Amino acid sequence: MFNNHERKKFDPAKSAKSENEKEWPFRLNFYDKSPWYEVSLEDFERHALDRLRVLAEIESSFARNRSWEELKNVTTRQCKDYIPLNSTSASTVDTQTERMHDHLGHFVLRLAFCRSEDLRRRFVKAETALFRVRYENDDTRERELFLRSRDFQWTEVNSDEKQRYASELKALGVSVEEGVPTEKLYKVRWTQVPDLVNKRRVLLKDGWAYVPTKEQLSIILRAFEASLENALDSTARSIMRMDNDTRLTEILNHMSRGFVAGVASEYSGPATGDDITADMVDDLAKRHFPLCMRNLHECLMRDRHLKHFGRLQYGLFLKVLGLSIDEAIAFWRKSFSNITDDKFNKEYKYNIRHSFGLEGKRANYPAKSCQQILLADKPGPSDCHGCPYRHFAPDNLQTSLLATYSSQGLTSADLAEVMRTVKEGHYHVACTRVFEITHAAAGIKKGDGIGGGESVTHPNQYAAKSIEIEKAQQVDAMAVE
Repeated sequence: MFNNHERKKFDPAKSAKSENEKEWPFRLNFYDKSPWYEVSLEDFERHALDRLRVLAEIESSFARNRSWEELKNVTTRQCKDYIPLNSTSASTVDTQTERMHDHLGHFVLRLAFCRSEDLRRRFVKAETALFRVRYENDDTRERELFLRSRDFQWTEVNSDEKQRYASELKALGVSVEEGVPTEKLYKVRWTQVPDLVNKRRVLLKDGWAYVPTKEQLSIILRAFEASLENALDSTARSIMRMDNDTRLTEILNHMSRGFVAGVASEYSGPATGDDITADMVDDLAKRHFPLCMRNLHECLMRDRHLKHFGRLQYGLFLKVLGLSIDEAIAFWRKSFSNITDDKFNKEYKYNIRHSFGLEGKRANYPAKSCQQILLADKPGPSDCHGCPYRHFAPDNLQTSLLATYSSQGLTSADLAEVMRTVKEGHYHVACTRVFEITHAAAGIKKGDGIGGGESVTHPNQYAAKSIEIEKAQQVDAMAVE
């Protein structure tokens, strides 16, 4: 994959004048050439995660049945944030470094997603959608130069052939003037465009498909898919050589789970903008918490106890929400009302301080992301941690959703859509849809997600956005008064 011969370190400062300029002449890329440059382990992981964020959101868009235009808009915004690619003519941006990062991220993910047929299929589908978004957003001139640089095994149809099949082409919607089609047509073997053949959008003659310009993208996308499928098969056969490097296998295994719940950023600051107190938690839980944290809170209030992994999941969430160490101790002591002060101090107080980095190795532990919660060991029958969308039985999940969120606008009519995404394994998409429904009164529409169409990937992300929306409503109300 990463060639060992003639390896060079990429120097962004020299990229505009070096031979690297020829490596990435276009924003569009079929990723034919594997990386030949040295990279640090940090860059290896960082650029792959940036790309995975975009691909995971593309898969979420498929699960949410977004229209192509909606998917395109969301993906364009994500690309701008995580994997920007500027035009070759951009004078104030180092386009070669951008393209090198894009190139590297793709190949690292190719290593991660080549390991099973299902992962390969999902990776190809998401990458093809990303390529199409970039193709449609590309400058016309740069796009044409890219197309000329590759052999798509098509032949431009001459005027004699156009005239010969004019009536049949006209029936396909091709513009015809004075008996001659006026737009460009491309002739390819029909096996290159099976989708167009199936939809009867091309003229078939002697095994050739006559493709109108408006359908040209289908040829290009099919070529991209075929190239990537072959590359993934080849990578899968050679991946065993890397399995001895535990540094890489841990990173790659983590990334291959990225489609489960997207890729979340770590949350380290208060979601409310203010510190919260122990007395505020119950009210915040009822108005702003996602189902996983709401379930933990309800279990804690009911049983006056949570098992270790439940305390860990909920405690870190509350810490990042803005609960200070003193308020956290007060909250847990009040919640564990069935035990003595002595038992609480001996068995629980140390772990609370430890989670804040005040004991043990003094690490500042982040809150658990959706991916970490989903991929942890399945909770036992008496456990309350985990993801309800994944770990609850369907009937229990529907009952819990209505009991928890009916006061915020969720109805039984909404359950079919939520449960469909759960059945398909898109648990964070189901959570995102619940967020949209329960915040509809604040102007959140289907497809908005937690902002900009983005899906929920972290419980604190859910709570933070919910609190932000409520604060914005309060400001607007004060302005009206």
